[in-house]
Amino acid sequence: MTTRTLVVLRHAKAAHIPGLADRDRPLTERGQRDARRAGEALTGMDLRPDLVLCSPSTRTRQTAGLALPGADITFEPAIYQAYSDELLSLIRRSDPEVRTLILVGHNPGVHELVLDLTTGDDGPGATEDDDPGFPPGAFAVIEAEGEWAELDAGRGVVRWSPKDH
Repeated sequence: MTTRTLVVLRHAKAAHIPGLADRDRPLTERGQRDARRAGEALTGMDLRPDLVLCSPSTRTRQTAGLALPGADITFEPAIYQAYSDELLSLIRRSDPEVRTLILVGHNPGVHELVLDLTTGDDGPGATEDDDPGFPPGAFAVIEAEGEWAELDAGRGVVRWSPKDH
């Protein structure tokens, strides 16, 4: 059976600028640094994406560009303001040839997706109090056996999460 790797990356810290549309909010300086750090961590883990799916918002575009320089990024409007089930549906449509997929999106959807895929369980005796949250710039690395089309709740195993950072 084939092991698939899904990296779920939340955009880094974005500015709140009065009058600027939510989709157009840029990263702060800290957000830019955090996006680069996320990219360095992914490179250090030898995670090279076959596919990057990214929300078209300014902050997710900037996060992806800084974290994944040179990667071929597909901007997917459905990711913006998507809930976990919508993100999972999008992932399930990925080409079977894709082994490593990186999804760059927004909370609460990306956090819910990680919890749903891994049942929010960090091992025996884990509780919701063990959930580290999913702050800006955080990512989780999830491994699952089988095809993307078969990915479902509870099928993934967290290989790395924000609390490991």
